[in-house]
Amino acid sequence: MERCGWVGSEQIYLDYHDTEWGVPEYDSRALWEKLILDGFQAGLSWITILKKRENFRAAFEGFDPDVIAGWGEAEVQRLLADPGIVRHRGKIEATIGNARAWQKIEADRGFDRFLWDYVGGAPIQNSFVTLAEVPAETPLSKQISKDLKKAGFRFCGPTIVYAFMQAVGMVNDHLVTCPRHDAVKALAR
Repeated sequence: MERCGWVGSEQIYLDYHDTEWGVPEYDSRALWEKLILDGFQAGLSWITILKKRENFRAAFEGFDPDVIAGWGEAEVQRLLADPGIVRHRGKIEATIGNARAWQKIEADRGFDRFLWDYVGGAPIQNSFVTLAEVPAETPLSKQISKDLKKAGFRFCGPTIVYAFMQAVGMVNDHLVTCPRHDAVKALAR
């Protein structure tokens, strides 16, 4: 058995694949952080974001949406000057707006429940043999994207949402030939 073919050979990527990717995440704040990072990844490779993740966490106050929701132009300017992150005004401003949208959903029913209710609280267990079988988006990712946008989120299109769903274990897209497929499957609630 071998790892999923997208991993490559860099240790940071191997560690991410072997310990994080596809593991069901049920913490509201951690889910929000991952969605934000997936939004920053748009147009870039995930390895770029992964290598900058700790810089992002420092620059964005540990991805505390309650802190970020109160930010304004001064913080946008500070972040635009930070070479440790992806300096994209639209994505930075979206993060601030997304923090406010997160607060509303969190107060209403919990961001974790909002997301996990789409899959009945348990990961969708796919059985793909090749990377060519793995979709870039699905009808479900389109619906979640639409609902997130309706709630005020930005940088959360269907492809970003599907990558997010894979990363946080809402779907198990480890190939069946990967040793992590069964390990991740066993972690489902």
